[in-house]
Amino acid sequence: MKYTVSIEIALPRERVAQLLADPAHMPNWLRGLVLHEPMSGTHGQVGTESRVVMQTGKQTMEATETITRREPADLHGIPRDSVVHFDREIVAEGMWSAARERLTEAGPETTLWESENEHRFSSVPMRLVGLVMPGAFRKQTRRHMQDFKAFAEQGTDVREATR
Repeated sequence: MKYTVSIEIALPRERVAQLLADPAHMPNWLRGLVLHEPMSGTHGQVGTESRVVMQTGKQTMEATETITRREPADLHGIPRDSVVHFDREIVAEGMWSAARERLTEAGPETTLWESENEHRFSSVPMRLVGLVMPGAFRKQTRRHMQDFKAFAEQGTDVREATR
């Protein structure tokens, strides 16, 4: 299953990239995040493997995330015409997924965030979820992006919104 979701954020691209790359901010906008800790490497750098635990309702999912691309490596002084790339692979029981994030300038103070996603299922239960509820994956991606936008633009914290 493949899909792409995009959103405009009313902040300069460099600031958006810095906020996305900072692990301290992840709990503010990544709804359901219980844990995100590097097992090897430095958070956000290519090759880093992290243990990720997410919770939705009573369901808990544990996965391993590997950063496969980050360009440019330095998120300060990014040239105007370049595209910022954050790519990662996530492996969980019965599932493999890849997310390819692109940040481009939509205007002097506006960033276009495009998230291209691919999911492959290896277990029968996950294949059924993919067949019965394919829109749920797109909806969750869009929700995370909207939550990030609210955090970046207004400082909204998803942990406060869910209490």
